[in-house]
Amino acid sequence: MDAANIDLKAFSERFYKKVCGGELAPVLETLEYLHQETSVWFELTTLLIPGENDSEREIDQMTQWVVEHLGCDVPLHFSAFHPDFKMMETPRTPSNTLVMARHIALRNGLNYVYVGNVHNEQCSSTYCPSCGHKVLSRNWFELGTWALTDTGKCSHCNTQIAGRFGATSKPFGRRRIPVNIVC
Repeated sequence: MDAANIDLKAFSERFYKKVCGGELAPVLETLEYLHQETSVWFELTTLLIPGENDSEREIDQMTQWVVEHLGCDVPLHFSAFHPDFKMMETPRTPSNTLVMARHIALRNGLNYVYVGNVHNEQCSSTYCPSCGHKVLSRNWFELGTWALTDTGKCSHCNTQIAGRFGATSKPFGRRRIPVNIVC
């Protein structure tokens, strides 16, 4: 396996038991294993559910753990909850909650933090951790600015951006790239 996106659903045993019927510790152990023992590129996604896993304290603890145990270059995506299937009485995640979570994660030292399930180009784009220039612009599923070399370096300051990169044609826009999956 070359890459994975892993849901870190919350950072409390209460949430994992109540909402998921599981436990937090095995998830954290798996993340540490991936980081320390494999070459798998992985990213984390947390669906922020109002009143369940969206407190500043929990997000602060979670992002501090990520930096300490996985490093500052693991991408973290905070996604907005929409009551479309279960938990219909729970409201949508407010945009300001996503922005707050992103701010906490950046303050705690994570370099690549994104918001999802909302239109917010500023908080969905990738910025160079060295010079601060936008190197990859995203808005929902649309890619815009691409200021990276073919090897994934910032075209402004030549800093290597964390990730797996290959040559691509620009501008990207909304087109899809076919992926070959070999079983």
